[in-house]
Amino acid sequence: MDSGELSQANSRVVRRLGLVVLAMFGFGFALVPLYDVFCEVTGLNGKTGRIAAGEAQGLQADTSREITVEFVASVNSDLPWEIRPLVRRVKVHPGEVTEVKYSARNTTGQTIVGQAVPSLAPGLASKYFNKTECFCFTQQTLAAGEYKEMPLRFIVDPELPANVNSVALSYTFFRMDAGENKQPSDGLERISLGPASSAPGTQTN
Repeated sequence: MDSGELSQANSRVVRRLGLVVLAMFGFGFALVPLYDVFCEVTGLNGKTGRIAAGEAQGLQADTSREITVEFVASVNSDLPWEIRPLVRRVKVHPGEVTEVKYSARNTTGQTIVGQAVPSLAPGLASKYFNKTECFCFTQQTLAAGEYKEMPLRFIVDPELPANVNSVALSYTFFRMDAGENKQPSDGLERISLGPASSAPGTQTN
């Protein structure tokens, strides 16, 4: 290969590498909107709202409409707790305050601190799902072998789009002790869907 052919070959390699770099650069920018779309479709990391109890009381219930709310609990492998919703699903009217409970049990012989992180599916319903009371607002401490029932009080905004008739609320629990990793890197160990029977939520006027 003479010097001219070598120069052309080098130029082709440089152009190809440049295209690869540009493609990677563009993909990096696209990750954020792609992730937003992914969250919207799957509901992962869907952010639910928080409102004061007094504000919730001012909402008018829409008794002509019924929304199914399903509950799921996941526990990271670093947290040796048993978590489950006490009911799997409830049917609610938008604008009504509903209360359900999750149970937690520390299966070890030591005190452990955990934190629940919520996710709602579909993601577009997140801004219409508000909580007035939730165990996820603060870290939870369970003594050795302790069992606790944790209340969740929520309200579905009457402005929820008409094409959304059901939502799934999931909580992932992480260990938050100072001596443990606060952001575990491995997967989820246990998933609890709660009891098989459905039960109506407790409504508060």
